[in-house]
Amino acid sequence: MREIAAFGGTAHPALAAEICADLGVPQRPVLLKRFANDCLEVQLQSNCRERDVFLIQPLVPPVQENLVELLLMADAARGASAARVTAVIPHYAYARSDKKDEPRISIGGRLVADLLVTAGVNRVLTLALHSPQVHGFFSVPVDHLHALRELSDHFRGRDLSRAVVVSPDLGYAKSAAAFARRLGLPVAAGAKERISDTEVRIAAIIGDVTGRDVIVLDDEIARGTTVFELLDRLREQEVPSVAVACTHGLFTDGALDKLAAADVTEIVCTNSVPVPADHPKLHVLSVAPALAEAISRIHGGESVSALFDH
Repeated sequence: MREIAAFGGTAHPALAAEICADLGVPQRPVLLKRFANDCLEVQLQSNCRERDVFLIQPLVPPVQENLVELLLMADAARGASAARVTAVIPHYAYARSDKKDEPRISIGGRLVADLLVTAGVNRVLTLALHSPQVHGFFSVPVDHLHALRELSDHFRGRDLSRAVVVSPDLGYAKSAAAFARRLGLPVAAGAKERISDTEVRIAAIIGDVTGRDVIVLDDEIARGTTVFELLDRLREQEVPSVAVACTHGLFTDGALDKLAAADVTEIVCTNSVPVPADHPKLHVLSVAPALAEAISRIHGGESVSALFDH
């Protein structure tokens, strides 16, 4: 079997190191240079010829810098005669640009998928895409994982007799329902309307939450605009406690501190993106073992969907 060659970009070195440690393979070095005209140059400093190359790089701020770095890494691997190039993108930021909801706007999720394939990516491994249809933007195989197992394990074993899972919108209700089934809980969802990137309106909560302990589940929290609007509606229902859980905890514009100050009992996310350390209300769960197992299965030609059976 051909050898694994795993390279990590600069977006999230801690996660890349943890994935490689779980795989039991060395992380190969990457040299990144910036020229005087601000152009980047990437050199993969290890042999790629006929190797199974995995490039680990979430698209996190600065997204455009990290995207170009990933594209250059893929192009370098292809030019070095890699047998296969798999982009491991724990957070695919442009998944939020998944539709043309206004005139004359680009569908960034599809464009970035095309760029990755053009650069030489033969396969993609990603986690919790914002919209399932983004999977179909790629013309190469995509292994789409979720973190529902890790998130549900965090809450399992507690007294959940009066708990309910709440999705901030109907679009994420299916994933919230799958999460709720793992814990044997009912599910509810917010009736959300997005006004702009900084404004949403939740007219009502569909489902019974009155007097229940709430676990809010979302795929991504950036500014937290949707979550804060949902918290306002939950307060009207006199819920005794609210925990917030998500896969991608970006927490931009001070969202983490604002959430912690909003009577939230705890905030749970994964390490799919770099997150602040040692925040008193934040619990960070590792997805490195799941990603490492998926990489091992891809390399060995085994089923990745079998990971969802556990």
